Amino acid sequence: QVQLVESVGGLVQLGGSLRLSCAASGSIFSINAIRWYRQAPGKQRELVAAITSGGSTNYADSVKGRFTISRDNAKNTVYLQMNSLKPEDTAVYYCNADLQPDPSAKEYDYWGQGTQVTVSS
Repeated sequence: QVQLVESVGGLVQLGGSLRLSCAASGSIFSINAIRWYRQAPGKQRELVAAITSGGSTNYADSVKGRFTISRDNAKNTVYLQMNSLKPEDTAVYYCNADLQPDPSAKEYDYWGQGTQVTVSS
């Protein structure tokens, strides 16, 4: 059984930093693209950042220059370094991975449970 487990978020002040991690465990053959999404109260879930298996990244315009996504393939873990946080970054953050559990299986879409990030002004 594959699981994506996110680190605990937290409460940070305006301008502060926080690093989220998301570790995949279980039966894993390969992990392709990994993404961080977020959902604020009353809003749709939005893509924040993504990283391919080769390390190419892309970001939402709202976080460019402030957030950095990275991955450690040996640990099956993805990180989201968030700097210069703003109140509008407050949301539940979810990791999402395109993952192949074994060589004979197709690729599946997996989600973490979500972690709350709150930025106070």
